[in-house]
Amino acid sequence: QVELVESGGGLVQAGGSLRLSCAASGSILSINVMNWYRQGPGKQRELVASITSYGSTTYADSVKGRFTISRDNAKNAVFLQMNSLKPEDTAVYFCNARSYRAGVLRWGQGTQVTVSS
Repeated sequence: QVELVESGGGLVQAGGSLRLSCAASGSILSINVMNWYRQGPGKQRELVASITSYGSTTYADSVKGRFTISRDNAKNAVFLQMNSLKPEDTAVYFCNARSYRAGVLRWGQGTQVTVSS
């Protein structure tokens, strides 16, 4: 079992920054990829950024150059640094842990990010 706890959401003005955290516990050795997703009002959930256990990263085109995903293996945590935020970044942000073998292991509970114009 993997457990994920997110934190760091909030209200920020356009152009501002936020840093989201996702702390993992439990069977963390089974995790191959950690992802950040988001779901805006009336929108489908979309993949924002991914990081593998080797540190390889990928980003959605909409956040490239503004968001950075990173990990701290000592703390079993993954972070999403969000800079130059835009109102369209407003969403509930979820972290998710995946195994290449078993698929999705766990979703976090989500954290609200609201960007005001």
